Amino acid sequence: MERVKTGHLDDLSLLYDRYQSQLMGFFVGMTQDREQSADLVQNVFYRILKYRAQFKGGQFKTWMFHIARNVHRDSYKRKKITMTGSLEDYKEIIADHFESDGNLYRNEQLSLLNKAMNALTEDKREILLLSKYQEKNYKEIGDILGCNEGAVKVRVFRALNDLRSLYMQYQNETV
Repeated sequence: MERVKTGHLDDLSLLYDRYQSQLMGFFVGMTQDREQSADLVQNVFYRILKYRAQFKGGQFKTWMFHIARNVHRDSYKRKKITMTGSLEDYKEIIADHFESDGNLYRNEQLSLLNKAMNALTEDKREILLLSKYQEKNYKEIGDILGCNEGAVKVRVFRALNDLRSLYMQYQNETV
C-alpha cells in the first residue's frame, strides 16, 4: 500500500488479487447477493485508490475493512437493501465449518444456521462475519469498528448468544 500511496498505481492490482476474495466473502455474508458484493468489492478498491493519501501505515487489512464497512453502509443507505438470503448464499462462507457430504442432517443444520444468521441485526451479523469467517482478531475488529477490544469481545459474545438462541428456537420449531 505504501507503494500505491507514493504513485505506483499498478501495485493496486497486487492488493486486489490478494484481498478481493476476503472482501467478497464479507460482502456476500452481509448482502447475500453475489452481484452486489462484486460491485461493493470494486467500490472498496476505488476508494482505496481515491483515498490512498490518507493511509497512515499500519495494518492495511484493517484500513481496507474499515473502508469496506463504509462502502456497505453507504450502499445500504442508498438502495435500502433488504437482508434476505438463501441457503446457497451462506454455503460458501461456512463450508469449512460443515461437511459437504450431502448428509440431510447437515443440510438441515446449515439451513437453520442460515435462517438464524439472517434474523440477526446487521451489526451482529457483521461482527460475526469479521470475527469468525474473516478470522480477524479483536484488536483488528476494534480498529475497523472504532471501539476497544473489550467492547468487541462483548459484541461478539452477545452476537453468538443471539445466534445460538435463534438457532435453538428454529431447531425446536422443526421438531
